[in-house]
Amino acid sequence: QVQLVESGGGLVQPGGSLRLSCVVSGISPIIFSINAWGWYRQAPGKQRELVAVLTSGGTTQSGDSVKGRFTISRDIAKTTVYLQMNSLKPEDTAVYYCNRNPERDDYWGQGTQVTVSS
Repeated sequence: QVQLVESGGGLVQPGGSLRLSCVVSGISPIIFSINAWGWYRQAPGKQRELVAVLTSGGTTQSGDSVKGRFTISRDIAKTTVYLQMNSLKPEDTAVYYCNRNPERDDYWGQGTQVTVSS
């Protein structure tokens, strides 16, 4: 059974940085590498949105609101997806999730809370 566990969130001041991790268990590195993965976030009262995508070929795409500030990456051997977040803003406050892209309903984890506040 595939499970995704996010970590690395916390409280940070505006302008600060965080690095989120998402360990994907129950999957081989080969299968991990041929899938595209994404980071998503959901702020209170808002719909979940796609933040960044990493394709199977290693190409990355970011949403307009985070472009130039957030970077998605992966470690195939560790079947782990990362999200480096720099220059954080209060509007980045949300619960962050990872999932395959396109997402699978049975892959959603608990997420990790990111709060940007002074």
